[in-house]
Amino acid sequence: MLQPAAGTHAPEACTDGKTTVNARHHRACNNAAMKLGEISNPGAMSFGKPLDGITILAVEQMQALPFGTMLLARLGATVVKVEHPRDGESGRGAMPFMTDTDGRRSGATFLRNALNKQSVGIDLKQPEGIALVKQLAPHFDIFCENFKGGTTKRLGISYDDIAAIHPEVIYLSVSGFGNTVASQYDSWPAYAPIVEAMSGLYAYKQVDDNPPLVGPAGALGDISAALFATIGVLAALRHRDTTGHGQYVDIAMYDSMVAMADLVVNFHSMGLKGNRPAALIMDGFRASDGWFIVQVGREHQFERLANTLGQPGWITDPKFATREGWRAHLDDTIRPAVNAWAADKTRLEACNILGRAGIAAGPMHTADDIISDPHIAARAMLVEIPRTDDVDEPVLVPGNPVKMSRVAQGPETYPPTVGQHTVSVLRDVLHLEDDVLAKLRADGVIN
Repeated sequence: MLQPAAGTHAPEACTDGKTTVNARHHRACNNAAMKLGEISNPGAMSFGKPLDGITILAVEQMQALPFGTMLLARLGATVVKVEHPRDGESGRGAMPFMTDTDGRRSGATFLRNALNKQSVGIDLKQPEGIALVKQLAPHFDIFCENFKGGTTKRLGISYDDIAAIHPEVIYLSVSGFGNTVASQYDSWPAYAPIVEAMSGLYAYKQVDDNPPLVGPAGALGDISAALFATIGVLAALRHRDTTGHGQYVDIAMYDSMVAMADLVVNFHSMGLKGNRPAALIMDGFRASDGWFIVQVGREHQFERLANTLGQPGWITDPKFATREGWRAHLDDTIRPAVNAWAADKTRLEACNILGRAGIAAGPMHTADDIISDPHIAARAMLVEIPRTDDVDEPVLVPGNPVKMSRVAQGPETYPPTVGQHTVSVLRDVLHLEDDVLAKLRADGVIN
C-alpha cells in the first residue's frame, strides 16, 4: 500500500517552548518562512485533503510537469516520481544548486518542484526498466510524463500502451507541442522561453528593434502548462467518478502560453496592432525608495488619481478627455506629476495613499522585500528547505497559493534523494523479493 511521503524534519519550536503546529502568527510577527513539518490551519486536519488516496506515477523532469504534480501532492495525492537511478532527473542538474546527502547536485529547479514526493530510480533505457514501469502503472490512478512528443510511443509507455493494461488510467502528457494532433513542431524540443516567444508575448513587449526580453516572468511557459495540466487531471478525476472511464489529458506548453498571453491575438483582432499599448495608464513610477506600479483604466479612476495628486484641473482638461489622451500625455504630464508627488514617500506610503483613494497600485518588490513581507509570512507563501551542505541560510521555495478553509496546509516533506524510495515502492506495490531487487540493482535497472 502506497503511503504519502514521510517527513524528515520535525516542526520547530517557538521561543515559548510550544511546537509551531499553527505557526501563522509566529511567522507573521517574525517574517519567517514556513518550515518543513509545520501545519497551517490545523483545525482543518480532521477533514483530510481533497486528493487523499489518489496515487500518481510521474515520469517527470524539470518544471512543466513537476510543478503540477507537486501542487497535486499538496492537495493530498501520493506522488511517486520515476527518474534515472544514477543521475536523477535533469532538474537536479540545474543551477544554482546545493549538494545533497548523497553528494549529488540538487539544482534549484528540482528543489522548488519536489516537495512531498517519493523517488524511484529506474533506467528507462533498459527493457527491464520499461517493464517495471508498466508493472507499476496499474497500481496508480494517474500516469504522467513530460517527454518530448512521441518519446513515450518509442519507449512503449504511451497512452495506448498504458491504457491497454490499465483502462481506467488518467494519463497526462505535458510537452512542447502536444501529442494528439500532427504539428509542424513535433520534432522540436521546448523549454519555457521557446513557447513564451512563440505565444507572441515577447513581440508584444519588445521595444523598437532591441533584443526581446527573455523570461520576463520566470518559467511562465512551464508553470502555465503545469497549471492547465492540474486542471485537466482534476477534471478527468471528476469525469471518471461519474462515467467510470479514464482518459488521455494532453497539454502543450505552446497552447498554454497562447492562453496565458491571451491579449496578444485578442487585441490584434480588435485593431490594436503590433505592440502599441492599450489606452490606459499601466506604468511604473518612482518613489523615494524605488518603483511602484499604477493602473488606471476607467474615467472615475482617473478623476481619483487627479484629485489625489492635487491636480483637479486634469479632470476638465480637454487633453485628458479620452483614455487615448492619458496615454499620449503620460510622459510629458502624468509621469512627472506622479514622480514629484511620490518623491518624499516610500513605495508603500505612496501605494497606501493611492489604495485608500480607490486606485490600484503596488510596489515593485525585490526578493528581500518578498522574504520580509508580513503578508507572505502570514499566508505561508514561502517554505524553508534546510541545506544539506555547509551553507546556513535555507533554500526558499514558494508555498501553496491554494488556500481552502477545510484543508490544512502542510506538513511539507523534504525533496527526495535519487531513488530514495525505490526499494520501499517496489516491495510495497509489486511485492518484489530481495533477490529480485538485488538482480535489478546489479544490472543497473534500479538503484
